[in-house]
Amino acid sequence: MNAPITDQLPVVVIGAGPIGLAAAAHLVDRGLEPLVLEAGPSAGTAVRDWAHARLFSPWAEVTDSAAEKLLAPTGWVRPDGATYPTGDDWLERYLQPLADVLGDKVRYGATVTGVARAGRDRIVDADRAEQPFNVHVLLADGGEERVSARAVIDASGTWTLPSPMGADGLPALGETAAAGRISYRVPDLKDPVVRARYAGKRAAVIGSGASAFTALAYLADLAKDEPGTHALWIVRRGITDSTFGGGESDQLPARGALGLRAKAAVEDSHASAVTGFRTQAVERDGDRLVLVAEDGRRLDPVDEIIVLTGFRPDVSFLSEVRLGLDERLQAPTALAPLIDPNVHSCGTVYPHGVNELSHPEQDVYLVGMKSYGRAPTFLAMTGYEQVRSVTAALAGDREAAERVELTLPETGVCGGAGLYDDPDAAQSGEGGGCCAAPATLQIGVGAPTAPSRGC
Repeated sequence: MNAPITDQLPVVVIGAGPIGLAAAAHLVDRGLEPLVLEAGPSAGTAVRDWAHARLFSPWAEVTDSAAEKLLAPTGWVRPDGATYPTGDDWLERYLQPLADVLGDKVRYGATVTGVARAGRDRIVDADRAEQPFNVHVLLADGGEERVSARAVIDASGTWTLPSPMGADGLPALGETAAAGRISYRVPDLKDPVVRARYAGKRAAVIGSGASAFTALAYLADLAKDEPGTHALWIVRRGITDSTFGGGESDQLPARGALGLRAKAAVEDSHASAVTGFRTQAVERDGDRLVLVAEDGRRLDPVDEIIVLTGFRPDVSFLSEVRLGLDERLQAPTALAPLIDPNVHSCGTVYPHGVNELSHPEQDVYLVGMKSYGRAPTFLAMTGYEQVRSVTAALAGDREAAERVELTLPETGVCGGAGLYDDPDAAQSGEGGGCCAAPATLQIGVGAPTAPSRGC
C-alpha cells in the first residue's frame, strides 16, 4: 500500500530561533524532512536584538541533544558547560552553526503570511485531515510562494509583539504619539548612542518581571557614572518580599542575583518605586513626558519610558486553521492551566508535550514561547522537550511522544533578560541572565535531571 502523498511532504517549521532549529534537528533525527522558514536574514533574528545580554543558565542547559548530535560530525564541541553565554555567544557558537549544518533546510527572508488546509478554509470539514497544508510565504524580494507541508510547527515566538503600557492591555492614550521616546526592549547601555539617550536622564521603567529588573540594574550602573540618571519604577501592584524573586534561594543563582540587583537599585536610591499605578495615558510636558494613572495620579515628568510589560503571540496568519486557544493566555487550551502565571512560577509548571500542545487542527503545533501565549514562564529546555515530543508524534512513535519528564528549578521569578558582560559575576551568581524575549521569553534553564526542562 502506498504511503499518503502528505508523507512525502516536508514538515514546515516557522522560525529559525533556538526552538525552531531544535525542531528541525529532531525531525532530521527521526528521518523526517524539515523546512525552516525564517523571516529574518539569519538564524536567531530575535536573539540578535538582545545579543549584549548574558543568559542566566550555563551552556550545559541551553543546547538541545538532537542539535548536538547533528553538529558533532562537523567537529563542533559545546563550550564549557559551566560558563554563561551572552546572546551573541549563543548565536555565533551554537545557533548559526546549527542552521549552517541544516543547510538548505533553512530558508531566510521567508515570512509566513498564512497557513491553511489545501482547498479547505476553516469552515470545511470534508476530508480535511487528508489534505496537506498550504503555507503562504512572502519572500524578501517581494515575491510570493506557496509551500505544501504535511505538518506545521510554529516556533515564531512572541518577540515582534511587545505589550503596550496601558493597564487594560491596549496602548495608553498618547502612547503612539510619544513612540519616539518609548522603548519596548531592555536598552543596551554598552552602545554609545543608546547610552547617551539615558545618561543623566530620568527614565520610567514599566513592568515587574526580570526584564524590568534588568533595566533597573542597567540604569543603576549608569547612574554611578552619569549623575542625574534615575529610574522611576512603575508597578501595577504592591511590592512584597516575593517581588524580587527567589534571591539566594533560586536554583539558578544568576537569575536570583538579578532580582537582588534590582532590589539594590531601589535601596541605593538609583530607582524610585511607584506602586499600584495602572497607566492610562502619557502626556507631553514641554519636551518631557508625564504618566497618568487610571485613578488620576500624575507622575513627575520623565525623559524616556521603557515599557517591559510582556509580549503576546501573533496568530493572525493562522486564522484558517482550527486552533484551540485559552481565552486569557492565548496558549493551547490543555496547556494554559498548567502555565497560568496567577498560579504557577517556572518551577511549578507541570511537564507537558504533544498532548497539551495539540489543537483541533491535526498536525499543527505552537511550540516554544509561542505556545505559552502571554504567560511569562517559558524556558529553552521546555521548548526543546516540546519539540522532542511533537516530532516523535509526527514520526508515529506515540510512546516516546508521551514520555515527557521534566524537573524544574524553583523560583518566584519568571521571564526576562539578564545582566551582560560579566562572565565571572554570572558564574558566581552575581550576573544576570537573558531570554530571547525579555520580560516574557525566559531562555535560562534549570539543571537537567532525567529529561529536563528549565525555567
